[in-house]
Amino acid sequence: MTLVAPTVADYEASADLATLVVRTTQDDVVGITAEQLRLSCKCAHCTRARFDDRFPERFAGIAITEIGDLGYGLNISFSDGHNRGIYPKPYLLSLAGR
Repeated sequence: MTLVAPTVADYEASADLATLVVRTTQDDVVGITAEQLRLSCKCAHCTRARFDDRFPERFAGIAITEIGDLGYGLNISFSDGHNRGIYPKPYLLSLAGR
């Protein structure tokens, strides 16, 4: 038996902009909250803020404002103005527990 790892086939923000809805090539639908995405950002700015102990513990009420498909991942912008994060598609699936 061969196991095939799911890949991202389609994505969109939920109607309330609070969740990234991801559809995989295996027809699974998973959601990742905007707050979880923002907390999981690995851009240089966020990495440095964590290192300097300046990274917030929460992003209550944060919303997804824009999604850009880069092919290998998504560039997601948030309502706090942050738009530097690139989320590789396998990373998104790991955040969703897939």
